[in-house]
Amino acid sequence: METENIKSTSNLGIQFWVGIFVILGILAFSYIAINLGGMRFSNSGEYKIDAEFNDISGLKDGAPVEIAGVQIGEVKGIRLNSTRAIVNLQIKNEFKLRSEDIAQIRTKGIIGDKYVRISPGGSDIVLEPGEMITDTESSVDFEDIIGKFIYSLDKDSDDSAK
Repeated sequence: METENIKSTSNLGIQFWVGIFVILGILAFSYIAINLGGMRFSNSGEYKIDAEFNDISGLKDGAPVEIAGVQIGEVKGIRLNSTRAIVNLQIKNEFKLRSEDIAQIRTKGIIGDKYVRISPGGSDIVLEPGEMITDTESSVDFEDIIGKFIYSLDKDSDDSAK
């Protein structure tokens, strides 16, 4: 009978350590998954600014916001206000946007992803969270440019044939 008690006690010890090992494994896996996914549980250390554009073709939630090629935030929402697009930018607290800064939608490379580039303006007035960037430049649509170029080539060839 004592041997059964010893066996059950040693089984309990093994089960305890296996349970601890499994819990630690799940915690480690969760930590890695959250960090690789870039998921955040709070927005502390960041503030939101809106920017109003005529055209944001191709811009998506999560697109980077950059100054001088350095990411300072990301796009956190896009909505339509009558005929203009309002883009919500979530900016890191250490970067302060000013009232004359210009928000531009640009493309990484020729056909790459869209992002918002902030070009510094001359003002010293810092935008408060929730305020609007009024100076914006909309997205350049390469399909329109190529279509106009082809149309102009076609038109030139028609004119020279006459």
